[in-house]
Amino acid sequence: MRVMIFFGAYIGTFSATGFFWVNPFYSKKKLSYRARNLDVAPIKVNDKVGNPVLIGLVVVWKLSNSYKAMFEIDSQTMAKKTRSNKAGEVEDVIVGRMNAFENFVKIQSDAALRQVAGQFAYDENEAEGSEITLRSGNETVNEQLVEHLNSRLSMAGINVMEARINYLAYAPEIASVMLRRQQASAIISAREKIVEGAVSMVKMALDKLKNDDIIDMDDERKAAMVSNLLVVLCADEAAQPVINAGTLNQ
Repeated sequence: MRVMIFFGAYIGTFSATGFFWVNPFYSKKKLSYRARNLDVAPIKVNDKVGNPVLIGLVVVWKLSNSYKAMFEIDSQTMAKKTRSNKAGEVEDVIVGRMNAFENFVKIQSDAALRQVAGQFAYDENEAEGSEITLRSGNETVNEQLVEHLNSRLSMAGINVMEARINYLAYAPEIASVMLRRQQASAIISAREKIVEGAVSMVKMALDKLKNDDIIDMDDERKAAMVSNLLVVLCADEAAQPVINAGTLNQ
């Protein structure tokens, strides 16, 4: 695709294939409408509650408006010609121009990523109620990234087709603390399940003893049995049994 310029005035964009005659005084600027990938390296941002996190994304973008791409931003200055080390020839200008567009997308992607990441908490532990987080709300966060990027890049004639978070982690300075907090939450959840199961088993044992008329216990002996069973079922280590060879009256 070529942008036609006549003494600084935009004439039009020529994208047809074949052999054509054009005004020899036209200046022809090459552009590519093909989709390109941009892997934005992780950057440190603050989430909604102020925790520093590292977040990176992948952007799929392409040019959609050649006039804006050539004249609305300073693409000519950004795309400087360089010399090849091998043949001493001028490097293809389109490469430098497209790299200039890519650098423009990268800078705007950093700004959009900071803006979107600041609207969400990192995970459910920091969120309020059923609020969407960076970890759980992938589709919502990605959609907002695309929306913010397109609003920023429309002035340059660039269309973002897809933007997805590909890296998310706590910043190193708080990673160890957050890991301990997650471990503590996991231990608490496991303990709740253990206690819930132990209470259910104790109730089942008491009901079974009563229904089968195996033994008739008063409230004091029931309390002692419940205490012993809960200790056995909830203990981290295996219980050491003590055999009582006496009678119930002892």
